[in-house]
Amino acid sequence: MAASDQTSDETREKTTPAEPADDLVSTHHSIAVDGTELSYTATTGRIVLREEVVADGKFEGARPKAEVFVTSYVADGAPGDRPVTFAFNGGPGSSSVWLHLGLLGPRRVVSGDAGALAPPPYGLVDNPETLLAHSDLVFIDPVSTGYSRAVEGGEADDFHGYQRDIESVGEVIRLWTTRNGRWMSPKYLAGESYGTLRAAALAEHLQTRHGLYPNGLLLISSVLDMGTIRFTEGNDLPYALYLPTYAAIAHHHGKHGDRPLREVLDEAEKFASGDYPWALARGARLSASERADVVRRVAELSGLSEDYVDRANLRIEHLRFFTELLRDRRLTVGRMDGRFTGWEPDAAGERFTDDPSISGIRGAYAAAINHYVREELDYVNDLPYETLSSRVQPWSYKEFEGASVSVVDKLGAAMRANPHLRVHVGCGYTDGATPYFAAEHVLARLAIPEELRENIDVRYYSAGHMMYVHDESRVQQSADLAAFVRNRP
Repeated sequence: MAASDQTSDETREKTTPAEPADDLVSTHHSIAVDGTELSYTATTGRIVLREEVVADGKFEGARPKAEVFVTSYVADGAPGDRPVTFAFNGGPGSSSVWLHLGLLGPRRVVSGDAGALAPPPYGLVDNPETLLAHSDLVFIDPVSTGYSRAVEGGEADDFHGYQRDIESVGEVIRLWTTRNGRWMSPKYLAGESYGTLRAAALAEHLQTRHGLYPNGLLLISSVLDMGTIRFTEGNDLPYALYLPTYAAIAHHHGKHGDRPLREVLDEAEKFASGDYPWALARGARLSASERADVVRRVAELSGLSEDYVDRANLRIEHLRFFTELLRDRRLTVGRMDGRFTGWEPDAAGERFTDDPSISGIRGAYAAAINHYVREELDYVNDLPYETLSSRVQPWSYKEFEGASVSVVDKLGAAMRANPHLRVHVGCGYTDGATPYFAAEHVLARLAIPEELRENIDVRYYSAGHMMYVHDESRVQQSADLAAFVRNRP
């Protein structure tokens, strides 16, 4: 062999990435639930996703594409037909840490709540309300979140979009179900925020691609149609659908005196369903007296001044609202949770520069997950654990070019094909990211037979997007989710 050929071979060996392999680690634990000890096995680590390669009609094997971080909890000695819940958060760009250590998992972060945040280094405690008491759990971090990455030399952007995200998360679910012998177990998909859009699309994808029919969807802080929450030119729908949330946040901050919250919401919902969208559609055709009446009613419900509502042309964009509501106190309110307040360096700014409801709790969740996976689950990885990553942006919605991003049709198709598919929707009244009235609007227009509407269960909580940071809401939500999974037909 010539010297140059030998050098070329050595160079290829050095530059060719090593074949990736699963690096799963299992540990054993127990937790007291309702006075009974529940023993379980936790398995955490990255599993390799492979993509089949076919060239000129010939199968050429399966090429590794990504390494996806997964944490599963399986009750020891449980029957093979025990339910299993696959859970993920949203973003896009969010890991599953929020549902994992905030609500569903057997361990829970101590973050504190609005007005009473815990100080660093925070805490981690058992979660006796864990859904593990009723269902095995699998937490999935989509590519570029958590420890999940494209394989060495791979294109991360391949996974940063609607369809590839559905396919990759769906493949994780198929793999885990197959490798763990759980095809005969009841299966649930739990998503939060963009994760609800993912879960609805996944239900249809898993059914049509793999014949894997879920028993239920747990949609927490739901958004199935982006057109209901995006303030774009010519789209007046979000202004009306956000108004009840503005009213709830205003109520929390004392803008409605001693009126009961339900009374305020009833008034806001009625106005947002009728006179308000009618007035927005009328535009310049409103008479002076009609416009003045709408200005007054929007101001009363939202807690803003009539002058501000008038200058905003009756249309209150959400980031403007969060910045304006408590301006007289030099405070902003949170988008994820309007109960939280924060300070801005420029008290005259149009839009806040920081969401106090995210910055207030992010440190607690980051500290907890980084400690937990190493010290309690024995998984070691020197990559940064991406709790919230901007690297997935811009997220590709090329499948929806020229149309609103919506999976309402996917959910309807999944429910019509699988009439046993049940849907739980959890809404926070002070959630300024995915307003509860927008979720109601979408569900009311779901194209399903009337008898299937009995399969939809909607619950409400006096907190925001991650309503479980509010302890009373967390306990109630845990009970609601347990009842939904436990009381399957």
